[in-house]
Amino acid sequence: MNPGSQLGRDAQRTARQAAESTPLRLLGRVGLAAYGVVHLLVGYLALRVATGGGGEKADKSGALQALAEQPGGKILLWVITIGLAGLVLWQLAEAVWGHRLVRPQRRRTMKRLVNVAEALVFGFLAFSAGKLVSGGGSSSNGQQTLTAKALALPYGQLLVGAVGVGVVAVAAFVVHRGLTRRFAEDLDLTSASPTARTAALRLGQVGYAALGVAYGTVGVLVVVAAVNYDPKKATGLDVALKTLASQPYGPLLLGVVAVGLACFGAYCLFDARYRKD
Repeated sequence: MNPGSQLGRDAQRTARQAAESTPLRLLGRVGLAAYGVVHLLVGYLALRVATGGGGEKADKSGALQALAEQPGGKILLWVITIGLAGLVLWQLAEAVWGHRLVRPQRRRTMKRLVNVAEALVFGFLAFSAGKLVSGGGSSSNGQQTLTAKALALPYGQLLVGAVGVGVVAVAAFVVHRGLTRRFAEDLDLTSASPTARTAALRLGQVGYAALGVAYGTVGVLVVVAAVNYDPKKATGLDVALKTLASQPYGPLLLGVVAVGLACFGAYCLFDARYRKD
């Protein structure tokens, strides 16, 4: 037996055991709950925009900033950062070792890609929370800066336009995932009461649909920025929601999306409780 090969297998087994350990999964559940709290706050901030009650940024950075300003907010931000970091590791472990019994292979591959995408989303939010709590400030203008740099590249308009179309496509996938209740495949509701089961499914359906609409609007703004060669048109979720508010019947539409985002936040709390190990 090749000693190097044996060491490699031992290292892989050790890494897998660590990634699938109970403490890490518990930490990941804390991260899911934290993700829900952030979206509850985003929904609240968006509702304030819809009703003309505030000028806060209605996005994740605004939600984190709102948490930081509360008594004990920095401690909560550290909990969010650490919990989300654990959630990233959990999702990456699922992407590498999970879904082995899922058939056909195309479906198994799709589930693993979703795990990777979620790990990226959770990782970015963990980075943002960690940066804020350590005194580095928020990075809410990062997308605008990145868009400006991308547009300055050769074929930058095509690149940014393709990214925008990709965001719209992902948003459509998120809406489909919600309306068809595909998210329920990640839940183990056998121990849930009928009321909890119904609440989790309904909140997930509404929440995923609203999330898709919100980020679909972001994708459209990115495409507009590419077509008009104007990076200021793509400044993230906050501007996307405020763009919705400026349309005919916009405040009503934004109010519906805000409630939907809050529903997604509430669903994440059920997800933290009932996510399959």
